[in-house]
Amino acid sequence: MKTDIEISSAYEMLDIRDVASEAGIAREDLSLIGNHIAKVPVSRIDETKVKDSNLILVTAITPTRAGVGKTTVSIGLSMGLNRIGKKSMVALREPSLGPCFGMKGGAAGGGYAQVVPMEDINLHFTGDFHAITSANNMISALLENHLYQVQNHGICLQEIVWKRVLDVNDRTLRAIVSGVGGKTNGITRATGFDITPASEIMAILCLSKDLEDLKERIGKIILGFKHDGTPFSVNDMEVAGAIAILLKDAIHPNLVQTLEGTPAFVHGGPFANIAHGCNSLVATKMAMTHADYVVTEAGFGADLGAEKFFNIKCRKGGLQPKLTVLVATLQGLKMHGGGDLSKLHKKDMGAVEKGLDNLEKHVRNLKNFGQSLVVALNRYSTDTEKEIALVRERCRDLGVPFAVNNAYTEGGAGAEELARVVVDTIENKPSETLQFTYEEQDSIADKIWKIAHGIYGAKNIFYYETAQESMRRIEALGLAHYPVCIAKTQYSFSTDPKAYGVAHDFEMNIHDVIINNGAEMLVAIAGDILRMPGLPKKPQAKFMDIKDGVITGLS
Repeated sequence: MKTDIEISSAYEMLDIRDVASEAGIAREDLSLIGNHIAKVPVSRIDETKVKDSNLILVTAITPTRAGVGKTTVSIGLSMGLNRIGKKSMVALREPSLGPCFGMKGGAAGGGYAQVVPMEDINLHFTGDFHAITSANNMISALLENHLYQVQNHGICLQEIVWKRVLDVNDRTLRAIVSGVGGKTNGITRATGFDITPASEIMAILCLSKDLEDLKERIGKIILGFKHDGTPFSVNDMEVAGAIAILLKDAIHPNLVQTLEGTPAFVHGGPFANIAHGCNSLVATKMAMTHADYVVTEAGFGADLGAEKFFNIKCRKGGLQPKLTVLVATLQGLKMHGGGDLSKLHKKDMGAVEKGLDNLEKHVRNLKNFGQSLVVALNRYSTDTEKEIALVRERCRDLGVPFAVNNAYTEGGAGAEELARVVVDTIENKPSETLQFTYEEQDSIADKIWKIAHGIYGAKNIFYYETAQESMRRIEALGLAHYPVCIAKTQYSFSTDPKAYGVAHDFEMNIHDVIINNGAEMLVAIAGDILRMPGLPKKPQAKFMDIKDGVITGLS
C-alpha cells in the first residue's frame, strides 16, 4: 500500500470555496490561505443550530506503541456518514511539530482517511501554533522587562510561575538559567520551557468563544506572586490587548477537507497527557452550526482525553454529546494482554482476551458519564476473523454496539458499517444528559480523588509539599471551583507507563497543582510527566526529507 503522503499527494483537492459553499458557508466569509485552506470567522457560529446538531466524540482504549488510529477513525466516520446520506463534518486538533519530528510522525489521519493538504497541516499550517508561541513568549519578554525596569525601586516578585514555550521536543530546555552575563541582560534566574501545546495560551484559545473573551482570559493569566502572596497577572502589566493582537487570526477555525471532500475544521492542539487534549470550542461549534452530525476527538485514551472533554470542554461550552465511539485495535489489546511488541501481527487469542479488560474498564467509565457507546475496531491487515469475533462477543456481553472500521484502506466506504451503527444508536438510544465526575463546588482534593479513584482506579493519593502549598494558595485565592486537568502518562491508567492493561491498587503522586486562571482550570501534575518532551533515540526527523519539492517520511 502507498504511504500516507503518497496517497494524499495523489488526491486532487477541491477548491476550499466550493467545499465551504457545499457546507452552507458563504464564500465571502472565508479568509483564504491559498486554494485549499481558509479561516472562518467565529461570528458565523449559530448557537441555535449548535443545539440541533448531533455531536459524536471519538476516544480510545489506553494507547500503546502499537497505535490506535483514533484520528483515522474520526475522519473515516465523518466520510462514512456523508456516504450514507447524512450531512457530516469532522473537527480535529492541529498537529504539533514536536511529535511530527519526534516519535509519532504526522497527525492528519492515515491511508485513505486523511485531512488534506496533509503536508501543510502537519508543518506550520496557518501559523496558529507560531502565534500561540509568540504570544506566550511576548508575555515572558514583557514580564522580564517589567521586573528589570522596576528592580531599582525595590519591586520584585517572590515567585515567577510563567514559562516560555517552544513547539519542539527539547529536553535541554526543561530547566535553564536566564539573564546570565552583564546587568543589562536582565535578572538572572532559574526558569524553563514547556512545549507549546502545554501553554496556557493554547488552553485559552481552545476554550474562548471569541476574540474579546480571549483577551479577557489573557488578562487574568497569573504570572507570579508578590511578597504579600497576591497574584501578579498580565492585566497588572496592562498588555492583554497587545497579546490579543498576536492571536487575532489564530482564534478563527481553519477549514480544510478530507480525501473525499468532507469539510474538516482543524484548530487548536493541546496534548491530553499534559493539557486538556481537545480541539477548540469554536471549531466544534462552527462544525455543529453547519452539519447535522459532527465527529470530534479527544487525545489519547478515554481516561485522559474523554474525561477532560466531558469535565472541562463540555462543561465550559455547554455541549451534550449524543454518542461516544471507543476505538480499539487488536494489536493494542494484545499489548495490554501481555503480548510481545514484535509479534503483535500474529494471532494470539489469549492476549486479546486478557487485553479486553482494558477496553471493558473504559466502557464502564464512559457509561458513568451517561454516554451511549459504540466500539469501533480499527482493522489492520493482519487481524484474523476469530480475533475480531472475540472482541465482538465481549462487546455483546457488555451491551455495547460493535463495528469494524476499514477506512484506512477503503476510505469512507470502509466506515459505512460504523456510520450506520452510530446513526442507529443516536436515533434509538442517544446519550443521557452528561453526568460530570465531580461538582464545581467540590474541594480540589475531592476532584482529584474522584478522577484518580473513580476513573483510573487509584487506591490512594500522595501529595508532595509543593502540591499541598499550591492547593492552599488556590483555596485562599477563591479559585478552587475550577475543573481539574490531570497531567499524567498516557500509557496507563496509573502513573507507571509500563503498567499495561488495568492497573490495580496503585498510589498516585501529585507533585504540583498549577493555576491556569485564564483558561479557568487547575493542572495537577501526576507522576513523572513532563511538560517539555524529549526526542526518542531515532526521531522521525531521521526518516524525513525533501527532494525536488517532494516531502517524504511524513506519515
